[in-house]
Amino acid sequence: METLNFTSAISEILAAHTGLPQAELERCLETPADSKVGHYAFPCFNLAKVLKKSPQVIASELAEKIEAGRPGWLGQAVATNAYINFFLNRTAFANNVLYSVLEAGTEYGSSEEGFGKKILVEYSSPNIAKHFHIGHLGTTIIGRTLDNIYRFLGYEVTSINFFGDWGTQFGKLITAYLKWGSKEEIEKTEIAGLVKLYVKFHEEADKDPTLNDEARAWVVKMQNGDEQGIAIWKWFCELSMLEYDRIYERLQISFDVLSGESHYNDKMDAIAQLLAQKGLLQESDGAKIVDLEAYNMPPCLILKRDGGTLYPTRDIAAAIDRYERFDFDKSLYVTGNEQSLHFAQWMKVVELMGYPWASGLLHIPYGMYLFESGKMSTRRGDVIKIEDLLDEAVTKTLEIINEKNPDLPNKERVAEQVGIGALKFNKLYNSRMKDTMFDWDRILSFDGETGPYVQYTHARACSVLKKSLSADSRLDFGELGLALISGSTFDAGLLSDDESFDVLRIMHDFPAKIKDAAEKYEPFIIARQLVALAQAYNIFYHKHQIIVDDEPVRRARLTLTAAVKLVLKTGLGLLGISAPVVM
Repeated sequence: METLNFTSAISEILAAHTGLPQAELERCLETPADSKVGHYAFPCFNLAKVLKKSPQVIASELAEKIEAGRPGWLGQAVATNAYINFFLNRTAFANNVLYSVLEAGTEYGSSEEGFGKKILVEYSSPNIAKHFHIGHLGTTIIGRTLDNIYRFLGYEVTSINFFGDWGTQFGKLITAYLKWGSKEEIEKTEIAGLVKLYVKFHEEADKDPTLNDEARAWVVKMQNGDEQGIAIWKWFCELSMLEYDRIYERLQISFDVLSGESHYNDKMDAIAQLLAQKGLLQESDGAKIVDLEAYNMPPCLILKRDGGTLYPTRDIAAAIDRYERFDFDKSLYVTGNEQSLHFAQWMKVVELMGYPWASGLLHIPYGMYLFESGKMSTRRGDVIKIEDLLDEAVTKTLEIINEKNPDLPNKERVAEQVGIGALKFNKLYNSRMKDTMFDWDRILSFDGETGPYVQYTHARACSVLKKSLSADSRLDFGELGLALISGSTFDAGLLSDDESFDVLRIMHDFPAKIKDAAEKYEPFIIARQLVALAQAYNIFYHKHQIIVDDEPVRRARLTLTAAVKLVLKTGLGLLGISAPVVM
């Protein structure tokens, strides 16, 4: 059965009667909060200047024309003041949505719109020799979700983890290790031992500032290939990856490309020379800069006075290298909003260098986590480690399961899925720019707008379908879509009630929400659609008994339930969250 997008179909009718662009008209369509007012509404205010009539007259005339040639899927078009309110034929709508969802399965909402287009997504990118802390949780979760969304829409995506494995901090660490470190202790404690040395360096440097000179000297020596410094640095990197690999495995995240700032050490001079050739490099107090005053930004520092390189130099080199390797259409950088100036500066430099692909470089910023104690500081050592956070989320979830469902099979595995899923959903539920207040009680709540609530609704739908096996032997739980739609096994006319329609409308809009999330780089659009679907289905569930003796009614409601299950699983998957079958 051919899938009908009802918003597109309505806008197509409006375009035929007005002569205006369909896409422009579709953007103006609204969804009334109360379906009794209309399922869709079109405001005619913007047409007044074009059609030289009052909005009320335009609404009345258009509604009359649409009614005269109304297609079967449209129940009614009514003029109300300056609006045209569209009421769908509920039976046709239910039939179309359910066939669309069940035929597509977990591919419902996917498309090939990105075919032939390449997107790079750089995210996570922890700093070597420092704990993977909560400050990296946002980039990891948001980046992975965008990665998933673009793949789902047919783009060729390359995910990049760009480690902070170079810079002044390693000069400090090497200095500290040679003065106060122990190989045995560091091998035993991994990153914890390195962080301890880093903190000690700053404590001692506050008393003896010459230590900073030693640290800077080590950085320059490493840039020149010093064997001792390089060997210690590589060891630090290997120790760090032990922790990072454990975390990525638990988060169910992998990357196409693992790289680091150090990869571009031998390209720094070439970047400086290229900038000089293009007349962009200037000297300022012994350092080399690109003046960005004309663009209302501070100068972009390329080389320090001692010849050391900086983050902008390495980011410019990496961008040029990636375009040469991947020929990308877009390259996204998912980092905290406190780095917005840094990205604006070096991306402007790339543009000034004359690269036309610079317009495809995009910084995707996000807000930070907030705690009652304020922000964190690695320098003081008071960070919240991701490993500890994951452990606590799972422990707290297991306590809830033991209280509510102590006999749940595989409850440790479910606790892992729900606890970690709750952390992810908490960050993804709001616009990425909004700061997130960390509150365990809210994050792990099985009620309200949370990950556990959506997961629980998915498990509820699975439970209903499993229970129906004894009532209807023809239902194949393993192949829900094919089993339910084959041979016209459900009567869509039995799903014309308000509760069913609300569920169907949210599922109908799901593909558009995925596309919207991709266009705006906003995963919360999908997260909120999942909450809306879960809420609507739970209202339906409580008002309408599903496993009833009346076979046609039972089959129709099971079909709706199967579709909800599939859409929830698909949406959770896009957010990188598991969909447990039982909870």
